Amino acid sequence: MPELTAAETVRAADETVHDIGAKWMLDPAVSRHGKELGYANPFAFYFAGRGGVLGDVDAEVVSAAFGWFEPGFTRAMWENGIAVAGAREAARRYTTAFTAWGEQHLPDDRRLSELAGRVVETAAGSGLPLFAGWRAEPLPESGPARLVQVLHVLRELRGGLHLVATTAVGLTPLEAALTHGGEGRAKFLAWQGDFADCTALKPLRLEAEEITDRLAAKVYERALSPSERAEFADLVEKAGSAVLS
Repeated sequence: MPELTAAETVRAADETVHDIGAKWMLDPAVSRHGKELGYANPFAFYFAGRGGVLGDVDAEVVSAAFGWFEPGFTRAMWENGIAVAGAREAARRYTTAFTAWGEQHLPDDRRLSELAGRVVETAAGSGLPLFAGWRAEPLPESGPARLVQVLHVLRELRGGLHLVATTAVGLTPLEAALTHGGEGRAKFLAWQGDFADCTALKPLRLEAEEITDRLAAKVYERALSPSERAEFADLVEKAGSAVLS
């Protein structure tokens, strides 16, 4: 039976898990679902929905958890979104929207749900509020809806670890954006104005990526055996092929 090290599993699976999440987050169908649920602004639905697991908090808390968005934009979208039905209800409605997407696009892969769920349960939540908040949310009983939600929680794990890493190496949120995608990335995250040249900071960005990979690998090492890691990576690849081609 093929086997993978934990580090190989990170390289084989984490990017695909991220991209599956990005696929549904940017899908107009999810925004339309949000509009039907009362959120005319898709960004307000995103901020209130994704951040709603944090509860009734000030936008500064949401900004700290999301990490890289311009804080003023985060405040505007969060306050717009929670005005509809509150924070916790926004999270529930967001779940309704993205699990509906999962039912249409992902396979009913119970084994991948099981293995991904074990990774999620094994990870420590310290310093990872969005991950911990989403892990605490109830899961659908089975099927593609359960799979997409488990993969979302797994994506929040990687995102939280990376935010810890970029902070640890000394990058500000704006510097983290500029060293990963340049001005286009910064503008996507709602930063404005004249941007500094952050070329000299790119080694710190690479260091942050290495730290993130190392932290993620520790979770895979504890959660899955070498053969299970290979199986997990293969199933993630198949799920990715189903929705990313």
